[in-house]
Amino acid sequence: QVQLVESGGGLVQAGGSLRLSCAASGRPFSNYHMAWFRQAPGKEREFVAGISWSGGVPPYADFVKGRFIISRDNAKTTVSLQMNSLKPEDTAVYYCAATLVVTNGWRGSYDLWGQGTQVTVSS
Repeated sequence: QVQLVESGGGLVQAGGSLRLSCAASGRPFSNYHMAWFRQAPGKEREFVAGISWSGGVPPYADFVKGRFIISRDNAKTTVSLQMNSLKPEDTAVYYCAATLVVTNGWRGSYDLWGQGTQVTVSS
């Protein structure tokens, strides 16, 4: 059984928007810090945004600040990524991830990973 399942990816024109969601099951979701990563062809997986279980200011990678918004709904056990003003360089497979402990500035190891959802932004 998949514990984290992403959805909402697709093909959009540059400047458009997409909203990704990640559904969790089988674990006490609210205990986990959640994050979005992405991986483009020929590149390493990179951190996009994170959101803690206890609140606080969500961290964002510099390349998405002002464009993407991460949020979570613990009652629905989901985490979302609203992506606005999309650029071709945002094209990647997007993954959600969960960890009980944040390490290495949100870029350390994670306990759970989703299968990924493809986002393609055309010029």
